[in-house]
Amino acid sequence: MQILLASTSPRRRELLNLLGVPFHIIPPTCKETLSPHLSPSEQTRKLAGDKAQTVANQYPEDLVIGSDTVIEIEGKLLGKPENMEEAETMLRELRGRFHQVHTGVAVIQKSLNVSIDFVETALVWIKPFDETTLKTYLDDKESLGKAGAYSIQGEGAQLIEKIEGDYPTIVGLPLWRTAKVLEQQGVVLTHSVEDIYRLKPYENWKDFG
Repeated sequence: MQILLASTSPRRRELLNLLGVPFHIIPPTCKETLSPHLSPSEQTRKLAGDKAQTVANQYPEDLVIGSDTVIEIEGKLLGKPENMEEAETMLRELRGRFHQVHTGVAVIQKSLNVSIDFVETALVWIKPFDETTLKTYLDDKESLGKAGAYSIQGEGAQLIEKIEGDYPTIVGLPLWRTAKVLEQQGVVLTHSVEDIYRLKPYENWKDFG
């Protein structure tokens, strides 16, 4: 049995690497189509499951991990901006307010009928940053490809006042809960997840407790 990460996200690859388990990256083939009848948290659960399922269909003997992250602000879902204009609009909407970050995870092994999914949620408070700060951050182009148009582990940390909840969930993979699911499926972790959370070996993690 191999572990397959159904994601092209470098952030999820970095987080999973912290556990010290070998895995392969297989890009999912599904389209990230939104379902308007689902809440943002259920939406991210569905998208994570869709990603994992497309890879599990190709590799039924392997353990597949899919994940997806969305931002929710007052019931509205924010995904990834398609261009810098959308990124600016998103950041203006988040400025001076708090929002929820939902990250869904699905773990599937078809040959053994394993199908586990869950959603972790964290809260993020954004500073009431000024126009100069906004322009400087947008010029960095970090916003593209990031849910909500910011990256907590990058320069986007300067925009954040505080968080409540799991830092890796905001980055893109709830590491603690994912590790526990993998252990339940017989995966031996080279690095203790308890030690990872104690040492916080990730950029900016210690800044947010």
